[in-house]
Amino acid sequence: MRSFFPLTFSVLSMAGLLLIALGTGGIKPCVAAFGGDQFGDHQDKQRRTFFSVFYLCINGGSLLSTIITPILRAQDCGIHSKSKCYSLAFGVPAALMAVSLVVFIMGSGMYYKTKPEGNIMLKVSKCIGFAIKNRYRHRSRKYPKKEHWMDWAEEKYDKLLIAQIKIALRVLLLYIPLPMFWTLFDQKGSRWTLQATTMDGNFGSIVIQPDQMQTINPILILTLVPIMESLVYPLIKKCGLNFTPLKKMTVGMILAALAFVCAAVIQLQIDKTLPVFPSASQSQLKFLNMGNTPITVQFPENQLNLAAAQASEEYFKFESDQITVLIGNPPVSKSVSLTKGQRQTLLIPSAINDEWQLVRDLHKVLFINGMSTPVTVSSAAGHYGEIEPLHYSNYSEIKNGRATFTLQSGSQSCEYSKDFGFGGSYTFFIPSTLTFGPNCQESITESVDIKPNSVHMALQIPQYFLITAGEVMFSVTGLEFSYSQAPSNMKSVLQAGWLLTNAFGNFIVLIVAEIAKLPKQWTEYILFASLLVAVSIIFSIMASFYTYIDPTAIEAEFKKKIHDDEDDEDDKKKELQKSKEMEKRDSVSSDDEDKKYVQTSM
Repeated sequence: MRSFFPLTFSVLSMAGLLLIALGTGGIKPCVAAFGGDQFGDHQDKQRRTFFSVFYLCINGGSLLSTIITPILRAQDCGIHSKSKCYSLAFGVPAALMAVSLVVFIMGSGMYYKTKPEGNIMLKVSKCIGFAIKNRYRHRSRKYPKKEHWMDWAEEKYDKLLIAQIKIALRVLLLYIPLPMFWTLFDQKGSRWTLQATTMDGNFGSIVIQPDQMQTINPILILTLVPIMESLVYPLIKKCGLNFTPLKKMTVGMILAALAFVCAAVIQLQIDKTLPVFPSASQSQLKFLNMGNTPITVQFPENQLNLAAAQASEEYFKFESDQITVLIGNPPVSKSVSLTKGQRQTLLIPSAINDEWQLVRDLHKVLFINGMSTPVTVSSAAGHYGEIEPLHYSNYSEIKNGRATFTLQSGSQSCEYSKDFGFGGSYTFFIPSTLTFGPNCQESITESVDIKPNSVHMALQIPQYFLITAGEVMFSVTGLEFSYSQAPSNMKSVLQAGWLLTNAFGNFIVLIVAEIAKLPKQWTEYILFASLLVAVSIIFSIMASFYTYIDPTAIEAEFKKKIHDDEDDEDDKKKELQKSKEMEKRDSVSSDDEDKKYVQTSM
């Protein structure tokens, strides 16, 4: 029975993800094309404005969900027991989606709806497949060459459909380099967030969490799209520059590459502040004197003087997995086994012959009890439990900001307060000489295992600005370009192809990162930036050979040509019919004359 519920929840979670995938696949390619269909051929400017507003709405929703959903989730709800309210976090968006669907259906009568023409994807696939097969059959030199390989499908398929497929293939060819942009762009939610975890998010009265930095993107989108549309693009046009959609997309790719260069520069500054952790063949050790008197610690190639209830300020590196430590005078020898690849703290008791303990440092908060009586440690963030004499507590996460810990032993208590920075790790030692009361804080020894982050998160703003500006020029323009250059019956097909570039971009991240396996994060940022610059050059060359077309005009021309051909065919049939009637009439006339001649002769 216990295993039933987790399995059920897993199945329901997968079903939910599958439904989201199906819904997204149905909505995303169609909604942009449907919106573009609401504008006539003479409303090109209004259509471009629609795609900008459409992108604004997407990012406005993203911003609201990023802000509101965590607030809803943080609420306590439940009947018998209180817990984080995930049901509210999921329920409110579901209810809003239902309302939006009702509003959308209510306006159905006001929409222009293109009549469905069957499964266009299947028809296109069959036509392309037949063209390839037919070309393979007629690969011999005795067959005349065709102007385009799709022309081999003329034996079976309509010329208009073939012309439409040619137009779509020209656009899809341009999509080949585009996934590299999304490879960089989507890392703002992964690697850039991880970068933010090593930075300081204290903005005075506001404290920004690493994942909240992503809200900068939709905020900048809401700001930059109107500026670009109403100021930047018109200004470029007034300067006499032909800033075509493909040129905008190329500039957007360059801006995204520059954003990753900025990320690399910031990462170099972060790396200077990060601690050097042991490699797989090394171990690092810090010493803590739990006694009331100073001691001298000797170990391979080093000697250290430790005051009472004090820890060494640094970690010492060791290649061996076992070392000998000499304590006191005369020295007492102890053999210590170390774990490779870890940071540890050696607890040296006041009585040398007592148990020596090694504590693994886990980058969190730890309390060590040096008293002869148990001590209970608690705070608003969590309960550390009762710590036995000469033992240590479990590690615990602690949020940044000021925290107060209550230490209690029997009826006596002590409050210890400290301001915690982002990413810091601390060990607090409760000495045997601790006197409970208002001044007890001064007796507790603080050891900083990892210093708090010192590089500020505000330094990420330039890279977010650059990649958002690149997104505006690349993505908004790409949506409009995909619609304007698509045949009338393939608007959704090209929108789906556009979205597919995003999916391939996410796969490229995994492939490049796995193949490269660069030891430094900043080098990976530079690698991705270099790849995007190279791809943008290739894309700009491809774009220079692209000729902008009006698919509607081409389709109308083809339809007119087909109509004219049909009229010519009808005229030929009429001429042939007329000729046959003339021949028949002449034949009848000749027979009549012959009959008259015979009668006269008789």
